[in-house]
Amino acid sequence: MKLNNDSMLPFINFNFNLNLNFNSNFLLLFLFLLLLGCKQPTQPKLEPKAELKLTLEDVSCTEAWIQLTTTNLQLPATLTLYKNNVAQNNILCYGDTLLYIDSLLPNQTYKFKVVLTNNPQPTTYPQPPTSNELSVTTMDTTSHNFTWQSWEFGECSNSVLYDVAIIDENNIWAVGEIYMRDSLGRCDPTFYNVVHWNGTNWKPKKIFYKGGIWAIRTIFAFNENDIWFSGYMRYLNGQFVELTIPDILMGWQINKLWGSSSSDLYAVGNNGNIAHWDGVRWKKIESGTDLQFPDIYGAKNNKTAETEILAVCTRNYPLNKDIYKIVSNTAIKISSEPIQWELFSCWFIPERHYYVVGSGIYEKKYLSDSNWRNGPLDITKYSTSCIRGTDLNNVFVVGAYGEVLHFNGYSWKSFLPELGLFQGSYGSVDIKNNIVAITGYHGRKAKITIARGQK
Repeated sequence: MKLNNDSMLPFINFNFNLNLNFNSNFLLLFLFLLLLGCKQPTQPKLEPKAELKLTLEDVSCTEAWIQLTTTNLQLPATLTLYKNNVAQNNILCYGDTLLYIDSLLPNQTYKFKVVLTNNPQPTTYPQPPTSNELSVTTMDTTSHNFTWQSWEFGECSNSVLYDVAIIDENNIWAVGEIYMRDSLGRCDPTFYNVVHWNGTNWKPKKIFYKGGIWAIRTIFAFNENDIWFSGYMRYLNGQFVELTIPDILMGWQINKLWGSSSSDLYAVGNNGNIAHWDGVRWKKIESGTDLQFPDIYGAKNNKTAETEILAVCTRNYPLNKDIYKIVSNTAIKISSEPIQWELFSCWFIPERHYYVVGSGIYEKKYLSDSNWRNGPLDITKYSTSCIRGTDLNNVFVVGAYGEVLHFNGYSWKSFLPELGLFQGSYGSVDIKNNIVAITGYHGRKAKITIARGQK
């Protein structure tokens, strides 16, 4: 049968449409399966960005202590410290770190930052993590310029002033033994045990206890109306008051007093003796040693709001020495390494700087530091007996042969050429504002020297 073209058209159109529909559906199915079978592309997972932060912990005239705090840092890490945009050194960091920077100049401003050197993800974070820029201004020095004035007391026997306390420039007390002649020119066995400065002159005094006269070796003043003379006499609101000596203080030689208030007072003496006054009674603190305690000192820790107290003890022969920390009325021996010789005094600002002196000047930043560092080896060749200060840039040390040393935060100066006592020694020093008082002996006379510095 012959089919014309017209009769074939319907058949041809049907197949074309069928094939087109089939191909379209197949293509859609293929694309669907392809999309279903392939994983969708994801953004790379970002690691938390490392952060570095600098905060100032402490500063002196020549040093800075900077706290480095790290967050999301892959440890260990290598950091570079910059000072005024100049690379100083590399730091291998294992976490939060206290950075110590020395060799700075007084009264100068420095800018510090740290940069992560071994950046672990350079493609993710092309700029290496950098800390904030920390501005640090060092302390200024104090002046070595002082005006000095000295007085001597005693006309017979051996006179000496053991200790001194400054209330203000017109009210200074010193204690000891001063032997004078009586009205007939004879040596008076009843010596003077106190001299008082009223702003114009010194007035010797005799303070009796239970009808007798005693050498007073230490004085501690809380204010002008509350002054302690050793452990048995108190100047209270203009009157001398006798205190009852308890059995635990009987027979003591009290060498030094220190307290934070009139109900928190410590006394140290020979034979390892330490005692605490709580405002009502004295209580003995066992030290576990029989060495002589020549000094005790305490100061408030501004970070913890607690009071730190240190005491040093010593013996000339056989040679021995120790350092004690008093905590909750318990004496705890702490390291004195590598000190080999005697220790006579201590002074410190908690968690900023600690000094002990004797046959040398030794120092630490923290009590937890492993060793005491021997200070200025060439500043003096004489034994030092007492150290006191008002801040890191104003410290005085006194000692044998009239040695007087001043640290202004940057340098030490010896005043031996001006104040040397080649037949004497200074044993105590006190500082208040711009007034310094030093006591001791020269020959057979008691001696006191007052220094006035720049205000």
